[in-house]
Amino acid sequence: MTGTANTVPSAGHEPARVPAWARKSTVVGLSVLVAILAFASTTQTWIDADVQGAAVRTAHVMVQGSNAATAVTALALVGLAGVLAAAVAGRIGRLVASVVVVLAGFGVAASCIAVMADPRAAAASSIAKATGVSGGPATTVLTWFPAAAAVAGALLALCGVLAIIAARHWPTRTRYDAASGRRGRASGSHGEPAQPGAAAARARVDEIDGWDRLTRGEDPTD
Repeated sequence: MTGTANTVPSAGHEPARVPAWARKSTVVGLSVLVAILAFASTTQTWIDADVQGAAVRTAHVMVQGSNAATAVTALALVGLAGVLAAAVAGRIGRLVASVVVVLAGFGVAASCIAVMADPRAAAASSIAKATGVSGGPATTVLTWFPAAAAVAGALLALCGVLAIIAARHWPTRTRYDAASGRRGRASGSHGEPAQPGAAAARARVDEIDGWDRLTRGEDPTD
């Protein structure tokens, strides 16, 4: 019994084995932050347009990011959903969700670059809606929000890559598996012969219990 007890690692020491950069809280928190920043930027003015022409009087049109690059709003939400999915999924699910985050980040950056490359085309629909005239001459000036959103998109893609690399350090067992392990230990305590690998299974269950208690703000060493 003494030898078996020594093989069970202390769950309270498990977080120290994971590098700081690879911790789930670090990766997920950073990813959520940049996804929210990309989304929030679309609520701001991206393009200031001055429209002049014989058919309309001079008009000043402020084009929001959600109108200049509608894809950015959707892709930022996709990236956010992918991050949250990676945080709770299994090994394969994490990989798939992280790849989605990478693609969403690249999509956000590409959409922002397209707006910066041709702000007149990006503002065309908003100008036509505001003035009732399409294709008229207009002077456009970019704000700094498209560049900020492009940086956020690039960072989101990097966060997805980081999640792919760091996910191997994250726990892979679910609470359902932990509950099954507890039932197995309860059955073994009623006189049934121990199964091979029981000590290793108990160690994995204890690790999951420790993570769950840390999530609830409890001290797993108690």
